[in-house]
Amino acid sequence: MSSQSPRKGSLVGSRIRELRKGRRLTQTELSDRIGIAQSDLSRMEQGEYKVGLDTLFKVLQVFELKMGEFFGETEDPQAAETRELVKEYQGLSSKAQREVRDFLRFKKLQEQSQPEPDSPAAPHEEETS
Repeated sequence: MSSQSPRKGSLVGSRIRELRKGRRLTQTELSDRIGIAQSDLSRMEQGEYKVGLDTLFKVLQVFELKMGEFFGETEDPQAAETRELVKEYQGLSSKAQREVRDFLRFKKLQEQSQPEPDSPAAPHEEETS
């Protein structure tokens, strides 16, 4: 067993405790929901007992979290959308990808020729057009 294992177990247990208390659940209520003994949950939260993957997945389900969210790797919605767009782009034919790149270049040039909507020049231009 590595020297970091107890520390990681403690961090996972601490996070479970934090989530449980944040949702105002008792150890008994959470242990019933995830199907373990209350004493085991207590030991997990204390870092004395390793949290198994199956137990962690049940905890994630109860708190409606993704693994990254549980470990504090929050992702802003725009990053998730960008990742989804990249997946969609990669699924296109090479011809379609080329068309997307051409369109992006066109949009970039279009934006560069127009001031930012929240820049001081933007309202003035809108008034004169």
